[in-house]
Amino acid sequence: MAVVTGAARGIGRAIVFELLKQGRLVAALDIDDQQLSELEKEAKQAGFGIITRCIDITNTDRFVEILEALAAEYGGIAILVNNAGITRDKLILQMSDEDFDKVIDVNLRAAFIATRVAAKSMVRNKFGRIISLSSVSGIAGNAGQANYAASKAGLIGLTKSIARELARKNITANCIAPGFIDTEMTNKLPQSVKDAAIQMIPLRRMGSPDDVAKAVAFLASDDAGYITGQVLCVDGGMAM
Repeated sequence: MAVVTGAARGIGRAIVFELLKQGRLVAALDIDDQQLSELEKEAKQAGFGIITRCIDITNTDRFVEILEALAAEYGGIAILVNNAGITRDKLILQMSDEDFDKVIDVNLRAAFIATRVAAKSMVRNKFGRIISLSSVSGIAGNAGQANYAASKAGLIGLTKSIARELARKNITANCIAPGFIDTEMTNKLPQSVKDAAIQMIPLRRMGSPDDVAKAVAFLASDDAGYITGQVLCVDGGMAM
């Protein structure tokens, strides 16, 4: 079974469909029940079986309960995609403790919780793929995103550490670091901001959710069995 957090829209939704195309049984987790229902309907119309769970992943007890129940019912979690993420962008002098803590809780702490749960069945089954969605902001930093960049840089450190811990059990752990991707989040930005960002991208275009999803699907596949502890930038060359 594959578990994807933040699965109902954007990059998460694209990841779900790429994994379904690989023939995976996918459990899609998200806080938005309406979006999840639409995802489930679309997946079933396309002929795919899918499991959905509505969950606030900062509710640790409930999150663990759902993950453990899925692992018990379906023989373990073979693939974990830590995709859920939020932004609360502000310059550091205006950023509150709550702004910082909320982003860390969703983007980093929940990924740690999910990884710890999933790793138990992966170790037992001697197989696993852990893929976390970092960001070029976690590599290069970004003004106004101290909280977001810290959370995404933390995912890289978390991933490299668990890659070393779990490799002997045939478990890989890798990060994808997307750049400027055409999603609902970026669509809210002023056109002038988007134009300026595109000028920083050597390929001179925004990426699509499918660009990221295909990279995740590769790292989840048998073809990536000898790749672990790596950060794959899907950014059009932005962070090189």
